[in-house]
Amino acid sequence: QVQVVESGGGLVQPGGSLRLSCAASGRIFSDYPMAWYRQTPERPREWVATIRSGGITNYADFVKARFTISRGSAKNTVYLQMDNLKPDDAADYYCTLDRGLMYWGKGTLVSVSE
Repeated sequence: QVQVVESGGGLVQPGGSLRLSCAASGRIFSDYPMAWYRQTPERPREWVATIRSGGITNYADFVKARFTISRGSAKNTVYLQMDNLKPDDAADYYCTLDRGLMYWGKGTLVSVSE
């Protein structure tokens, strides 16, 4: 019913930037909260940022002032602008849509290395 697809991951040097995109499709009739999470084999899944109706945003402390979550002009499209990336930011990044039930994408890999 609802599909969530992430894109934009890749390899970047420390201090560099990437923009992740997320597109949700299916039975979506309003601006549901959408969020980004990340996970590595060594660390449990971490919440990164959320955007809610009205553009209200929240961020995990470890990405404040470096990452920006925003909605696109297309309905239920969300971006994560990641600046000043650090090696610890390397992870699989997942997008979610919360319609009461949480829908997850399959992730996009971000690598941060020289």
